[in-house]
Amino acid sequence: MSKLETMNYESIFPYSKWQPQLSALRKRYETAQPYPHIVLENFLEQEALEKGLAQFPGVKSGEWIQYLHVNERKFGKNDLASLPPALKSIIETLNSDSFVQFLSELTGIQGLFADRALEGGGLHQSQAGGFLNIHADFTVHPHHRDWQRRVNVLVYLNKNWQDSYKGHLELWDRKMEHCIEKVAPIFNRCVIFNTDADAFHGHPDKLQCPEGETRKSIALYYFTKEENPMARSTEYRGRPDDGVKKVWIYLDKMALRTYDWLKRKTGISDKFVSHVLGFFDRLKRK
Repeated sequence: MSKLETMNYESIFPYSKWQPQLSALRKRYETAQPYPHIVLENFLEQEALEKGLAQFPGVKSGEWIQYLHVNERKFGKNDLASLPPALKSIIETLNSDSFVQFLSELTGIQGLFADRALEGGGLHQSQAGGFLNIHADFTVHPHHRDWQRRVNVLVYLNKNWQDSYKGHLELWDRKMEHCIEKVAPIFNRCVIFNTDADAFHGHPDKLQCPEGETRKSIALYYFTKEENPMARSTEYRGRPDDGVKKVWIYLDKMALRTYDWLKRKTGISDKFVSHVLGFFDRLKRK
């Protein structure tokens, strides 16, 4: 990366802090269990993320995609043009060529590039009762058949987050037998991990945060171009102790596979389905 480009983004991502640590960080990343990943504290410049938090839109403000079904209950916002300036700058920084190069050196994955359309990513937010069941991510971009998903970057914006609120990111072994690590979603903590076909993760316990408090994050996904990658939708799995809940997780997963197929064939958007899910969710709660 050029020195000029690095300087332009230094006010948000502190290259001068992280670049000298790359060799040690890469070793940590490669040897981490249950799959390559790393948890980094004070990831972005404090002032930049403080501004992002101050501008983070509430669930009731603007157009949020509603992910409301058996396997998740959260809200997403991926229209970059409509985001507040501070959050837009953070996302643009983490999607920049210089950061992607840093990410490539950290993970050892060559040819990485950002999804600037933020498909499935952008801002995420969950209210009390929200959750995301354990899953391995979709393997190929819905609108680009040769884009294989390789890496996730999650940045949390939750100040004074208490363990009693739940919402910890769980990383499970590849056989879905044991939770290997739990990561609290605290302010300016970043989790970076490979999105292998069996890299199972999620925050499946329902949030117990106070009314008005939400679990906030920035989620960005990175890809490589491959000739013929195996395309699979999100692979949800039940935990060993989930009992009959596993049946509903499986049935919902199969329904989502049908939606994923339609999405790839027709170009249908998450926003359209969001309106449908929101309508049925309101009927259910009446």
